[in-house]
Amino acid sequence: MELAAYVVDRLAENVTDVVLSPGSRNSPLAYALLARGDIRVHVRIDERSAAFTALGIARVQRRHVGVVMTSGTAVANAYPAVIEARMSHTPLAVISADRPERMLGTGASQTIWQQGIFGRYAETQQVTETGDAITFAADVVHINVALDTPLVPGNLPAPHGEPRRVGPGRFDGARWVDHGEVDIDLDKDTLVISGDEAWEVPGLEHVPTIAEPTAPAPFHQVHPLAARFFAQASVSVSHDGGDFAASTKPDQVIVVGHPTLHRDVMALLADPDIRVIGLSRTETFTGKPQLRGSRVRATGQPSDTWLKICEAAGEVGAQTVRDALAEEMFGFTGLHVAAAVGDTLGVGDTLVLGASNPVRDASLVGLPFDGVATVSARGAAGIDGTVSQAVGVALATQALHPDEIRAPRTVALMGDLTFLHDVGGLLIGPGQRRPSNLTVVVANDNGGGIFESLEVGAPAVRGAFEEAFGTPHGVEIEALAEAYGVRYLRAESLSELSGALVDTREAPAPITLIEARTTRTTRRDLAERLRA
Repeated sequence: MELAAYVVDRLAENVTDVVLSPGSRNSPLAYALLARGDIRVHVRIDERSAAFTALGIARVQRRHVGVVMTSGTAVANAYPAVIEARMSHTPLAVISADRPERMLGTGASQTIWQQGIFGRYAETQQVTETGDAITFAADVVHINVALDTPLVPGNLPAPHGEPRRVGPGRFDGARWVDHGEVDIDLDKDTLVISGDEAWEVPGLEHVPTIAEPTAPAPFHQVHPLAARFFAQASVSVSHDGGDFAASTKPDQVIVVGHPTLHRDVMALLADPDIRVIGLSRTETFTGKPQLRGSRVRATGQPSDTWLKICEAAGEVGAQTVRDALAEEMFGFTGLHVAAAVGDTLGVGDTLVLGASNPVRDASLVGLPFDGVATVSARGAAGIDGTVSQAVGVALATQALHPDEIRAPRTVALMGDLTFLHDVGGLLIGPGQRRPSNLTVVVANDNGGGIFESLEVGAPAVRGAFEEAFGTPHGVEIEALAEAYGVRYLRAESLSELSGALVDTREAPAPITLIEARTTRTTRRDLAERLRA
């Protein structure tokens, strides 16, 4: 208990929230945590959900959030969240209980080699006695606490510590890497591509930008479908009865942050005729830029002709999507779902996007939006833990507005496989803090819709598609909603979905699950229509 109290004292200096999973070996940590008034404790029975819930809270707080579990495979369940946290530079603290070292290799129950379990993603800080060093200098920290019997105190520890109201942390600014300044001549035709971890770069405010949903909304936003124009040296244009060729290939592309979504956009970075400049505030640069930095010294300005070309190309891309959505032949698809979600977002909302199709669809329908905070797991871009992260994001968002009558709305958009992969994230026990205004929209096309438009969905290899990639499941999502005690709505058309989303805005429930029954049979044709 003394060792646990020491660890929790150090936690209280660095975190405001801890997600705890039950166990025996970590019981001293549980007793010490529950005695604290200055740490909010959230309990989840599944360590994997617990770790992703902590990650969701940390995405909003921008400070370390703890996840505490017992020994053995319980620790390994945090590995996916640790990888995502490390690769997205999101602060996370894993505090694992362990058995004394003398018991390793003896066949003792729930005993594995926990030191170094997270490899290059998190270095283990071994704690065996009070006074051992515990630091929070890294993005992801692993504190492995060797606890010996007795594990239960004679009496419950006395409550201490006062509740705290703390705003978002400054984790990013404290740990930015400064790669120096690069000179940019904006008289050259310049295009910015911004992705996850991007920021508003002084000097580039008026440069045309293809921005992914988690990037800041740019002033001159260019639709991602326009990348096909920029890959060509020129495009023939008819205007006022005459034909002329417009030069469309940029002289230089500036990559800000970590873009990953669109193949045509990323192909620009490999074009030998385009100079690529990378800007990053972490150790990671996307692609292989010829110049690297964190700041720019800009001279010149974009020409009116280049601005008009970018604007026109972007308008063609945006209009192409809206025209395709209006064509009845495609039915009700995940792209329609993303459009309905985007059209019903309001200033102050937070949007959580699942990997695979939803984040790409959101980009195609016009995100990012000003005034909407958008979160997506772009570090490792996995579908795992999305429901739990959405719950964590919603909890942290409402904690930042404790005096508001109604908590700010959090909307999470994900596919059916993503939802089913982490449906346990909805398991929140009685008496636990619950999101008070979370809407989860599941685009259910009964399988892996993203594969429809990839190479594995081509007619020549279609015979193996359903079993290996389509993977239909036939799960009744309404029954799951009932099992987990969340409000359920169903939509089978664009108008029904828009109505359901408006309903959740006007009369929110703690958690609402909207199932949008979509089709994936037309996704390949729809993707080809957009490319054409």
